[in-house]
Amino acid sequence: MNNPLLEYARETLEIELTEARRLLDRLDDNFLRACELLLNCQGKAVISGIGKSGHIGKKIAASLASTGTPAFFVHPAEALHGDLGMIGSHDVMIFISYSGRAKELDMILPMLAESGIPVIAITGGKDSPLSNGAACVLDISVEREACPMGLAPTSSTVNTLMMGDALAMALMRSRGFGAEDFARSHPGGSLGARLLNRVHHLMRTGDRLPVVDQHCTVMDAMLELSRTGLGLVAVCDSASQVVGVFTDGDLRRWLVKGHTLEESLGDAITRPGFRLPAQWRAGEALEALHEHHIGAAPVVDVNGKLVGALNLHDLHQAGIG
Repeated sequence: MNNPLLEYARETLEIELTEARRLLDRLDDNFLRACELLLNCQGKAVISGIGKSGHIGKKIAASLASTGTPAFFVHPAEALHGDLGMIGSHDVMIFISYSGRAKELDMILPMLAESGIPVIAITGGKDSPLSNGAACVLDISVEREACPMGLAPTSSTVNTLMMGDALAMALMRSRGFGAEDFARSHPGGSLGARLLNRVHHLMRTGDRLPVVDQHCTVMDAMLELSRTGLGLVAVCDSASQVVGVFTDGDLRRWLVKGHTLEESLGDAITRPGFRLPAQWRAGEALEALHEHHIGAAPVVDVNGKLVGALNLHDLHQAGIG
């Protein structure tokens, strides 16, 4: 026997999915006009709505702002008490109202028209003050709300959210907005850390850099391993060119073969060893270390000269991984 709670949930989702599919047929010249207005906007996209429309509007504003379209949300009631001053003549207004008859519109629309600010309407009210006063209308009307009483905004809010996402993604792709651009809007997140940080930002330098000359002994390299604790030592020639690396594993293999610590380091190292370019993104460095199944690597400049060293712990500490 099916639980009635699951049946209610399934019915809700089925209704919302049915209504959402109807949006596909509404992507018409109005949608293109809305995109043109926003692509050509010299100011910001100002999103406004009240009630559930306002909650969805805040999300749409955030999505636009983080994908290349400068945007912010203004509450319509606050707009009538001073916040209209936040809207400039170069901005574009996106007003969300399912009925298109929110009472605040009676005062806001004439003032926007007077300032020459175009309005994009996201509404289900095709013949409403909002639709009539808008430069273009994005139709999010529904035949049926998922609410069994037909009162709580459900299918209509889903449609509003999806139409906003369609607008944001269309604009993002049209602008050529890529992963690095996205990361600049999210510098505190893991994506920002991966894309904005480069190897030379995170690498160890100075006294923390494990390095020995290629003509030293295995004992010298072992002491450098112990001193820095990185898990490897960069082995360089007199011009600071990396000729190989000496790792904890190399030390173990050397001793197992019966060699002594006083012998020359030359035959004990791994040549040429993997190196990280200093200009690589941190995310690229992480992927490379995993791909080569190593925990650390020396960092070199474009000429192959040693400039630092980096390990997985350094990357994880920077929020990458």
